[in-house]
Amino acid sequence: MLVLVVDSSTPAVTAALVEVSADGVALRASRCTVDARAHGELLAPQVDAVLADVGARPGDLAAIVAGLGPGPFTGLRVGLVTAATMGQVLGVPTYGVCSLDGLGQPSGDGGSVLVASDARRREIYWAVHDGAGRRVAGPDVAAPAVVAERARELAVTAAVGDGAHRYADVLGLPVRDEPRYPDPLVLAGLAAPRIRAGGPGEPLTPLYLRRPDAVAATGHKPVLR
Repeated sequence: MLVLVVDSSTPAVTAALVEVSADGVALRASRCTVDARAHGELLAPQVDAVLADVGARPGDLAAIVAGLGPGPFTGLRVGLVTAATMGQVLGVPTYGVCSLDGLGQPSGDGGSVLVASDARRREIYWAVHDGAGRRVAGPDVAAPAVVAERARELAVTAAVGDGAHRYADVLGLPVRDEPRYPDPLVLAGLAAPRIRAGGPGEPLTPLYLRRPDAVAATGHKPVLR
């Protein structure tokens, strides 16, 4: 089954095509551009590009997987609106996965890993995954110093993600080079059991974790003197 994966929860705008079969999940095509200000301009062309890479059409898709965040309001909703709209138009199910889980791959050494993405406002979105890649804490948003204390309580041995790189000095943990942003193949793998089972599509509910930066005006300025 050909599955589209999209994630716009971080500055990395990602679209990928994966093949989900009984034997596993294989990457067919992928595009990723890091630009925190161009999610809306980049995602749709990248979806077109990965389809073209494998000679497929939107009608060939069996399902769509989307990263649910956490992430900043404006960027995150681009991916979710794109996925939900395509799912409705094509009549295929959509499945959501926490984007931080796309960073929490098995450690190989049995240790717990802190996964973190930049939340702006000098904060990070974070979660902790055990050595098998299972999330055991989070997702949440907090200042790096607060997350560092929580990581010590959970005996975390390493960190990964763009947020971990940005605040490595505060977190005080060894930081892995990769992955820096959610891996579409991992996101697809997490949704694969639902896809294989032919489970019904799910509402793509975003994990904002806090209010958007933009707020409605509380009053109106007079325009006439």
